[in-house]
Parts: sequence; structure tokens; C-alpha cells
Amino acid sequence: MSERFPIIAITGSSGAGTTSVTRTFENIFRREGVKSVVIEGDSFHRYDRAEMKVRLAEAAKTGDMNFSHFGPDTNLFSELEQLFRAYAEAGIGSHRFYLHNAEEAAGFDQQPGTFTAWEPLPQDTDLLFYEGLHGGVVTDKVNVAKYSDLLIGVVPVINLEWIQKLWRDKAQRGYSTEAVTDTILRRMPDYVNYICPQFSRTHVNFQRVPCVDTSNPFIAREIPSPDESLVVIRFANPKGFDFQYLLSMIHDSFMSRANTIVVPGGKMELAMQLIFTPIVLRMMERRRHAML
Repeated sequence: MSERFPIIAITGSSGAGTTSVTRTFENIFRREGVKSVVIEGDSFHRYDRAEMKVRLAEAAKTGDMNFSHFGPDTNLFSELEQLFRAYAEAGIGSHRFYLHNAEEAAGFDQQPGTFTAWEPLPQDTDLLFYEGLHGGVVTDKVNVAKYSDLLIGVVPVINLEWIQKLWRDKAQRGYSTEAVTDTILRRMPDYVNYICPQFSRTHVNFQRVPCVDTSNPFIAREIPSPDESLVVIRFANPKGFDFQYLLSMIHDSFMSRANTIVVPGGKMELAMQLIFTPIVLRMMERRRHAML
């Protein structure tokens, strides 16, 4: 953790909704004049799209049906830890981009599904912002989580997470329901071993809970809307948070435990703005003092 070069990390699995949380932080940064460098977790995958397909086929031939993007064999955990350490110590590090689609790839004259070359981080940034799968990962060899000044988990209940992934992968990537289902099943061991444990290390967790029937996510015709959901917000250390203020500002919210507030799904962004804007401002104030 670092006062001079703070790190905020959003962690959650594919289809969890971390991208929408990132947009909220971008609004906070823009409004408060915070210069951030954004790191996408996909850029720390080990293999590009074409090579990953080859590796998946090779794993299947050997009977390994659990080879996935969630585990250590397919990710650069050491390089991610090195980036977090270097930034926390001196505000430096190297990053690259993963080009998800043709629009992103066009700007680099590359094919979709490839990585750009590694390059130094921009200079004179106020903080590093990470969004991806492994912002809180810990193994016997690396500890990425310890470098985050603010670690946030985004964790829909599992059926809702699957519905969101099914809809995204079918609509945006053209996959069939069967193909997405196979991916979910293949990832399950790594999900249990490398994704779930991160949420016990987070400072704040956001878990969206649908208020409609999602018993069979594989036949869902639509994603439950925010107004059909509640969001459970859990604080690892509730000290310093003004829950009475949050309850007064967010209508129909309530406390379910001493460290947990439940808000209507449509108020999730408002809740994040109210919770995290003061934290970001305190980070920037501490940074200004530390840089003197």
C-alpha cells in the first residue's frame, strides 16, 4: 500500500459487471480531476486468442478439461505483482493492451485478440486503477492483493453471473449457449480456487441479487434489470463509514448486518459515488502531503 502512489483494484470474474463499476470510477476521476492510469486484467493473460485456442485443444487431448483463463498457467501473475509493486514504490511500471475487437485493433494495425507491445506507464499519474480477474489474487508465489489501497469485489450471485456471461458472449461474440456452458464448466475449478478467495480479501464487496426467478440461467430470456435486483454491499472494516448518511441518501436501503447495507439495484451507481468519492479524495489529500 502506498500514500504517494495509491492503487485501486476492481476484481470479479468474466460477466460479473466490473466494467460498469469502472465507468463509475472514471466519472469520479473526471469530476475530481484525478489523473489515473487504467490497467485491464485481460492484458495480463499469458496467451493471445489464437494461441489460447491451441492450448485449449492440447489440454483437451491430454484429458485436462479444466484449462481456463482463471488459473495461474494462463496468466502472468508475477508480472502483475511486479507492476503493482513498482507502481506502489515509485509510480512506474510496464503495461500493454489486449485488443478485444476490430475497433480496438484498428488503432494499432493489429488483429483482434492480440496484445500490443509492452511500454512504460504514463508519467505523473495520481493513481493506478486495475479492473479484471485477479486484482486480489494470492498464491504460494505471488501476493497481488497486498499492494491495493482499495480492493473492491464485484460478485453477482452465481446464477445471475452466468446469465450475464451467457448474454454477453452470445450477443457480442457470437457464441452458442452450448459453447458458453462448456466454458463455465471448464473454468469451475479455477473459479473456486483463484477467483472466490479474492472476495475474502476485498475492502468492499458488491453483490447483485435478482428478485426474479433465475433458477435455470441457461434458458433465461433476458438479464434481470437493476430495478429487479438488490445490491448487497459488505464492508470488511465498517469503521469510518457513515451508514446513517448512506441510508438517508439512498431510499429503500437498509442494514442487514453491522457491516452490510442493502440498496435497490438501480441505486448501485449512486451508492458507489457516495462511498468511494470521499475515499478517493482522502487518497489524493494523503498523496499531496506525502509528495511534499
